[in-house]
Amino acid sequence: MASRFFNQTSKIVASQSQNIHTVYPVHETAEQCDNRYIRYFNRPDIDGWDLRSGMTDLLGLDLVPDPKVIIAAMYACRRVNDYSLAVRFIEAVKDKCGDKVCEIYPYIIQEIAPVICELGVDTPEILGYDKPELWMDSVMEF
Repeated sequence: MASRFFNQTSKIVASQSQNIHTVYPVHETAEQCDNRYIRYFNRPDIDGWDLRSGMTDLLGLDLVPDPKVIIAAMYACRRVNDYSLAVRFIEAVKDKCGDKVCEIYPYIIQEIAPVICELGVDTPEILGYDKPELWMDSVMEF
């Protein structure tokens, strides 16, 4: 009886999973990868869970997302009305730049600036998230 229940539920779950995690190609070019995520973020029926799932998957890859993918994610954040997720995604992209943050991050901000201005999204630097909240100079330093 229990095995029949698990078989039926696994079929239901498998048929309903249409997210980014389902079967992506082993050998895909960077352009194909970008287009896959752009299509995913441009879905009209995307919800907050799917958006977070796609962002987590994207940030788990060994790459810095292309600005056009970030733009698609910003518009998806606007559609689900999640301002904080948009800011945190920009912050995560900055973290993905690693030791090349001084080269890559300014380029990304330059490319996505018109969209974040249009959507009214501030960067983490404007909001002060790049500095500790209660930072005080050390009294030991002269």
